[in-house]
Amino acid sequence: MGLITLAMGLYLGGHPSTLPDPVRDVFVEDSDGELYDEAIDTIERDYYRKVDREDLLNQSLDYAVRSLDDRFSNYFAPRDYADFQQATEGRFEGVGMQVTPVDEGLRVVVVYEDSPAARGGLRKGDLITEVDGRSIAGASSEESTTRIKGPAGTEVKLTVQTGEDERELRLKRAEVEIPVVQSKMREVNGHKIAWVRLAGFTAGAHDAVKEGVTKLLDDGAEGVVLDLRDNGGGLLNEAVMISSIFIPDGRIVSTRGRARPERVYDATGGAIDSDIPVAVLVNDNSASASEIVTGALQDRDRATVVGTRTFGKGVFQEIEPLSNGGALDITVGEYFLPSGRNLGGGGVERGAGVKPDVQAEDDPKTPRDEALQAALREAQ
Repeated sequence: MGLITLAMGLYLGGHPSTLPDPVRDVFVEDSDGELYDEAIDTIERDYYRKVDREDLLNQSLDYAVRSLDDRFSNYFAPRDYADFQQATEGRFEGVGMQVTPVDEGLRVVVVYEDSPAARGGLRKGDLITEVDGRSIAGASSEESTTRIKGPAGTEVKLTVQTGEDERELRLKRAEVEIPVVQSKMREVNGHKIAWVRLAGFTAGAHDAVKEGVTKLLDDGAEGVVLDLRDNGGGLLNEAVMISSIFIPDGRIVSTRGRARPERVYDATGGAIDSDIPVAVLVNDNSASASEIVTGALQDRDRATVVGTRTFGKGVFQEIEPLSNGGALDITVGEYFLPSGRNLGGGGVERGAGVKPDVQAEDDPKTPRDEALQAALREAQ
């Protein structure tokens, strides 16, 4: 721990002159560089065992971001950043599950069929507390899931709690086909309703959502249920374009931050007929981009929101690549819905979220999806 503590000098006041410019600008003054260089040189020269200077730098950047006390901000080391980029592009190599962050780590909400996670015995409700022997308590979901993902054929060790029981699982990563969008014709009270479920706001998701909605409407659907349950968010531009499937024009969301001027995102055009009823189905794991879409459709009186109160994230992050191949993923501002409301808790704290117009929750003890049935009724 002493080695790591000394490396934390970055956010205590010093940094190396060789640090990437964005890090130097964000955290410290150039005049402090000599202090960090001096400390790192001393460690490299005199520590009783050989140390890796690059590891010290990565540890320093990691602790610098952690010192912000912001669960949504993190530092990606070069390898982790490459994995993160794959995930946001919709390409997945990992263990095949969907999770939501909790204080102790990650709670499993979906395990995909025939995936390493399913074969290894992971189940919905399991709690992951460590990845490869390192605790993920308090880490952002992006950071934690990036540790779990990796090249197909490599192995990851997870510490998992099921109730009071704790066990370790060794899973071999694989290329997992994850259905980002699922769509199906449903029927309620003799009415055909299009059900479209979105797992994440990855690149190109809007095209898949639009295709699913349009096809089912062409096949005779009279209404649409957009299912965003357990959708933790993703790319802001995808949220704007998916909102635009239902909202023909006008404001979707606006953003602003201390170093970011206000930016307004309007609907991009091409919306379905405004007479078609729409219901958005959410739960407390619906966050970020999911809340932007849900809140925009609610504020613009375009949809009935069904389910439980959403997560309550009112801030957004930007990726700032660094010269070492890593990246900072830091909170740079807040977003505001068309009505001007922010869903967060006055900064990076969890806030009120979106309150549903119709309260509904699935009972896991029954085979029937009660929340979906409520949404289908609202979309008649």
